[in-house]
This record gives sequence, C-alpha cells and structure tokens, in this order.
Amino acid sequence: MNTDINTETVKKITAIVIDDEAHARQALIHQLNKHSHIDIIAECENGLTAVKAINDLQPQLIFLDVHMPKLDGFEVLELLGDSAPITVFATAHDEYAIQAFENNALDYLLKPINSARLEKTIERIAQRLNLHDTDTTATKALIQDIRQQQAPLQRVLIRDKGDVHVIATSDIIAIEAADDYVVIHTSEASHIKQDRINNFEQLLDPSQFCRIHRSTIINLDYLKGIETEGKDNRYANMKLNEKNAKQFSISRSGYTKLLAVL
Repeated sequence: MNTDINTETVKKITAIVIDDEAHARQALIHQLNKHSHIDIIAECENGLTAVKAINDLQPQLIFLDVHMPKLDGFEVLELLGDSAPITVFATAHDEYAIQAFENNALDYLLKPINSARLEKTIERIAQRLNLHDTDTTATKALIQDIRQQQAPLQRVLIRDKGDVHVIATSDIIAIEAADDYVVIHTSEASHIKQDRINNFEQLLDPSQFCRIHRSTIINLDYLKGIETEGKDNRYANMKLNEKNAKQFSISRSGYTKLLAVL
C-alpha cells in the first residue's frame, strides 16, 4: 500500500508525538515515519513538557495521549488555547471520550493504532492544512464538555508565558472578571487567565464558592465578614493572608445568594 499522499502538492507537516508511555510513542513514530510528508520534530512524555515544546516549536500537528500524569491531554489543550495546533487524540479506552471527539468533529486514534486508520487520519489532516483550516472551535467545545463532565473543578490551569501554574481550587480566594479574562486571587499571587467568569460559576463547587457580583466569585472559606455602608452598599471582606485582606463589592442579588449559602 502506498502511504504517501501526493508530496508534490503537500508540504512537510511538522508534528509532535505526546504520550507518557515510551513504547507507545515509539510505535506511533515508527508508523508515522512511513509517511514521508510527516516530519516528527519532537516527542514528549508528559503534558508539561508538551506545552513548552508546542510553544517553542509551533508544530502544525500533535498526536496527543488522553491519559497522562501531571497534565492530561484535555488540560494541555486548555493551556494552549487558540494556539493549539491540529490535534489527533490517542486513547486506549474511554468510549464516552471517543463519542465526544466524533461529536466535535475532531480526530482520534484508538490504541493499538491501526495503520489504515492512521493513513485516513493523515489524509484528512493534509486536506485541512491545504485549505488552511486551523479553526479551534471544535477543540474549545470539547474542552468545555469535558470540564462540565468533571465538575466541580478541583484545580485551575494557568499559562504565564513559559510557565504553567496548577492552582487547587481550595487555594482560590476570589475570581474577578476582566472582559474575556479572569483574575484569580490566591494568598501568594494574582493570576490572569483567558476565560469567562460564567464558566467558573458553572464549574466550581456551589457549596464553597458564591458569585456575589456579576464580576466577582468568592471562596466562602476566606470570608472574614460582610461590611455595610449606607443603605445598599455591602462588601465582602476576604482574608488574603495573615497580613492582608481585600474587599469585594456585593450586589443585591449576590447578597441574596450569599445569605442562602452562609
């Protein structure tokens, strides 16, 4: 079987293989090496090194394992955001995940990887690249679906230039909206993440977090008290650390929500 697509019309496709199992990486790379237009520029054994390699090397394509330590495949894509390349997932199980990939029009390979299935996948990728189709809408939809399935959130991932921060939700004091971003306050620092505060309201544990204002969610564990100023102005006094505190405005509807959970 000829595994080469017409290489006169298809340029080299740069790719990174990401899998925590060495034998799985090598098996896939061996199969990909039969396709002369696929250029494997790196391999990664975990999600943290993958995020850095993708940022540094800017591949057109990644083959991404779903289940990995430190960061799983979905978390890698969440951190990459709009800069995520075309992604092919590799999974040994999780039928529900495969269904999610199909519903979101993303591609996947079921381990052990069948060579004929891989060839069809590569053909589709080449066609997408020829059409300059690198839309990440389907990827974002999949990530949101997975996050909702896994709610309530146990940790939040933040990419800050070359660094990745993994923050336990129990360490979050408050979240503030800032247009298409949120500011996540902890006792150690404040981090900016591209996300919507509405998403966090849906995903955080409602017994621990309360949206007290259209622009603010607080962690009830850090609430020191409620301060009233005038007739309708109320503020949540939050303990940042042993020395510092911060006030957040409480709206009327937010005050009603707060009373319901206190």
